[in-house]
Amino acid sequence: MDILDLSDYLRFLVRRWRIIVALGLLGTAVGVFVTHTTTPQYQATSTLFVSLQDWDDTVKLNQGNSFAQARVRSYAEVVTSPYVTGPVTELLRLDMTPSQLARKITTEVPLETVLLKITVTDTEPARAARISNAVAHRFAEVIAKIERPEGARISPVRLSITGHATKPKTPTSPNLVLNLALGLVAGLGLGAGLAVARESLDTSVRSRSDLTRCLAPTGGAAVLGSVVLDQSASRHAVAADDDAFGRRAEDFRRLRTNLRFVDIDTPPKVIAVTSAVPAEGKTSISINLASSLAEFGSSVCLVDADLRRPSVAAALGLVQDAGLTTVMIGQANAEDVMQSAGSFSVLASGVLPPNPAEMLGSEQFRSVVRSLADRFDHVVIDTAPVLPVADTPAMASAVDGYLLAARYGKTSRSQVTDAVRALQDVGATVLGSVLNMVPAKGDSEQYGYGYRPKTSGRRERLRLRLRPRLRRRRPATIGAFPAPAAPTRKDTTSVAAQEGGDHH
Repeated sequence: MDILDLSDYLRFLVRRWRIIVALGLLGTAVGVFVTHTTTPQYQATSTLFVSLQDWDDTVKLNQGNSFAQARVRSYAEVVTSPYVTGPVTELLRLDMTPSQLARKITTEVPLETVLLKITVTDTEPARAARISNAVAHRFAEVIAKIERPEGARISPVRLSITGHATKPKTPTSPNLVLNLALGLVAGLGLGAGLAVARESLDTSVRSRSDLTRCLAPTGGAAVLGSVVLDQSASRHAVAADDDAFGRRAEDFRRLRTNLRFVDIDTPPKVIAVTSAVPAEGKTSISINLASSLAEFGSSVCLVDADLRRPSVAAALGLVQDAGLTTVMIGQANAEDVMQSAGSFSVLASGVLPPNPAEMLGSEQFRSVVRSLADRFDHVVIDTAPVLPVADTPAMASAVDGYLLAARYGKTSRSQVTDAVRALQDVGATVLGSVLNMVPAKGDSEQYGYGYRPKTSGRRERLRLRLRPRLRRRRPATIGAFPAPAAPTRKDTTSVAAQEGGDHH
């Protein structure tokens, strides 16, 4: 189990800020609701002074003062006794019992004083003052009787009312500011706790560091990059056609560059792109990896080897019925069913067979892949997910390595680990992984540096807008597809500038 530090918790809070703010506002609303639905309570306080009578000697006076301080704390318990509350209830004709009245009375003895404060809380301010004054008078009478020695006419202890209770003008409760503060703090605390709990229970991959930790137990395959989420990706299969200098296009160029440095001595030529489970964007990565490799000046063939749910042809607007399976059963040569996707070639899936795993693990499939590898600089194969079916591991002997796609916030860490181990069990090489569909605002590991070339004006902007439309209208070409011409000196310089660092 991973050990979380303070930075992890802060990241959790930032990531879940919406739920924290929502619960904070909800807590504040609850504070407002409680304030407006609670009956106002008013408090009235009367003050009594405890003294001893007929002690004119200074020494006796000091002794009497100490006696009164010790005595006054015991008096506070008598205030709520039935000897006081019973007569007050009858005198004021209160609609409550003596015990109910006692619950409305609180006493306070200031430290090192002979003062006794009697506070009464009630829903009516005038009644609170009347009760407080009546309790003070009755209490003084009760103490005088209790402290008067038997046979004596007067009590040595005298209680004097030094402060009569007055009608309060404002309620003491509810306190709007206090309730709002408590509601806000409680809501934010609950939101923060819920955010941390959800993050702790969330096993999905949400960063490149998460993906690195998933790959570590399997041998530490590298994380080769991340691809930002683009809502227009469904309309523009090739990211460079939508925005050649956009962030998504640059993400695929970065992936291409990192992939070339996986093994410098024997760089991978036949690359299979797969994922742990469906709907993780592996087809989009396959298409754009092929496009970015072709953009660098290489001849590239994209093969759709997902013989269960092929989607390359549909994404590029090509014909799916003739392709890989057509070549494998000997009905056509690869050159006859190869199609053009602009800068790279495409071998679609063809007619779907009833036994995909057997076909992809056959010698015939390896022969087709070898012939493509002899003709093209790179062969990118779009495959089925690893965990649901056995198709992808079956083709391990025909490829140089696998690139594993993981979807942000959807693919679980265990799925990544299980997929890598499933490939390693058949002796396959995992070149690395890529985190796909990363939200632009939620990706703290991306940087916002980029550039756009200056255009020649309105005509150039119009040409860039129409280019994707013209490509969609162009009919698919089935037949021999010539290898791309070698880039000119000017093109090579342009490509090198896109692969390099600063752009001016």
